[in-house]
Amino acid sequence: MKRWTAQHLYLLYSTILLLFIVNYFIESDILGYAVGAAAIPMLVISFFGASRLFQVLGIIFSSVGLLLFFYEGTSLLEIPLFMTSTMPLLSFLTVLPWMTSVVYAGRFHLRLNDLLNKDVSDLGKFYPRSSFTAYIFTTFMNLSALTLSQEVLNENMKNLSRKIKEAFISRTTLRAFACAQAWSPMEIIVAITVDSTGVPFFSYLPWLLLCSLVVISLDWLFGKRQFTSIPYEPAEKTATHHAGMRKIAMEIVKLFVALFLFLIIVVTIGNYFHLDFILSVTFVIIPFSIIWAMVLRRRKSFWVIGWNEWKRKTNGMQNFVVLFLSLAFFSNSLNETAFNELVQKPFLAYMEYPLIIFIFIQLMFLLMGLIGVHAIATIGVLVAVLEPLYQVVNPISIGIVLITGALATATVGPYGVTITMTAMNTDQNPYRITLRNLPFALFYASVGLLLGVWLL
Repeated sequence: MKRWTAQHLYLLYSTILLLFIVNYFIESDILGYAVGAAAIPMLVISFFGASRLFQVLGIIFSSVGLLLFFYEGTSLLEIPLFMTSTMPLLSFLTVLPWMTSVVYAGRFHLRLNDLLNKDVSDLGKFYPRSSFTAYIFTTFMNLSALTLSQEVLNENMKNLSRKIKEAFISRTTLRAFACAQAWSPMEIIVAITVDSTGVPFFSYLPWLLLCSLVVISLDWLFGKRQFTSIPYEPAEKTATHHAGMRKIAMEIVKLFVALFLFLIIVVTIGNYFHLDFILSVTFVIIPFSIIWAMVLRRRKSFWVIGWNEWKRKTNGMQNFVVLFLSLAFFSNSLNETAFNELVQKPFLAYMEYPLIIFIFIQLMFLLMGLIGVHAIATIGVLVAVLEPLYQVVNPISIGIVLITGALATATVGPYGVTITMTAMNTDQNPYRITLRNLPFALFYASVGLLLGVWLL
């Protein structure tokens, strides 16, 4: 029974989230309450399949939320009303696999893999090439790109020493991931920030893109210098498909044209129907992916890959279900009490000194990441606390600091998803990965901080 439930969680999750989306439009109090009530067993069932870290976070958020709930003297019958505010985020995560599936169905990953090994003689040249490939993958495929990039590099670097291979892979893939996600509409940190600050995505886009390109370019420069003395030869020469550079370039152009069209459609639909950015992306991903697959003439493979990928990813959402539902209960309980104003006081006290606030935000992300608190949990608390500052401090500045601070932790959080995946894929100590990437994380956060100050 337990195994059957784990294999069919996608039915439970998709049904509840679909009802939530339907109710978003019809605004039925009865259906809204029913969805909130269903979120409680959804949280309990997911808890047993979540990792220890997310179980701890869920217990902390739920326990503190209950204390605040009872402190305010709210009726237990109102608990379901406190459970649904983060369901747009879960809906967003549920549809993401369909975009990834188009990339696989269109075989873009094969062409980009060709880019890795073409005319490369040393690791100095291989470093920016590997990072650039991971960067492009990540823009469209999010976490899936991390595993794919690391598997490809592991295979290609079999002839190198373990120490060099570990350092190379953990640097190129994690840093590319953190930089690419800064401006990706498929990144949940970006979506949360856009909705919470109320600033349109296209107002953020040029600044986030600038920050991303500056940071990744400088990393390529330093990485190229550090590894240029080490010769490189692919472990499997026959693994590449020997596509010409022109064909590879065309595939990259196609990817970015598709992403640009996706952004335009998301913003247009969001403005026309007055939707939040998160919901706009959620509604657009599936129909856009289907049309894109049809244009590529990969409809059949898209459905096969997409269906299996969607079921697998949705069945594995327990961590995020536990985190977001418990966070929703905590945040809504906090907003009902006077404690919310107490938490806001330190920020309001320094609202005339935004640099101090920005430094505190960056340090909070870093410290929370190092002790195992997910960046999404940290930003979930911060956006509620920082809301009064949006009228005084430029919200774009705050948003950029939030995004760069949160994503910088993707390269150093030893208990985070990205570091854990890298440690498993490359069989190395997560703390070693953290120490190796700590200077980069500090640099990345500093660039975001300086950009935020410049835009005040």
